[in-house]
Amino acid sequence: MEALKPRPRVLCRVEDIADGTSKAFDPAPGGFTGLFAIRKGAQVFVYVNSCPHIGVPLNWRGDDFLTRDKANIICASHGAEFHIESGLCFQGPCSGDSLEPVEATITNGEVLVPYDAGL
Repeated sequence: MEALKPRPRVLCRVEDIADGTSKAFDPAPGGFTGLFAIRKGAQVFVYVNSCPHIGVPLNWRGDDFLTRDKANIICASHGAEFHIESGLCFQGPCSGDSLEPVEATITNGEVLVPYDAGL
């Protein structure tokens, strides 16, 4: 008998993230790693907030995860840059590594992620 998978949790509503911006989310209850999301039009990309180079959060403060031109994700600790759509690092000390993606779906305007995302 297959065990039931926990229901996904609501991360936020799509409109909670302005188009072209990013937003930080605290760890789930019992978790230790937060998440962050980036909205590009109708799409929302979600990643674990941990740099693959040294494991620190990518942001120094608040919802600040993007380069000045909002074209890429940037690690505030050492300036590594990542593609928004894939999480692949293309510049910096972790070049070739990727952020940990989180499967996100949008249902009725809500961004849903797996219950255990970020644990």
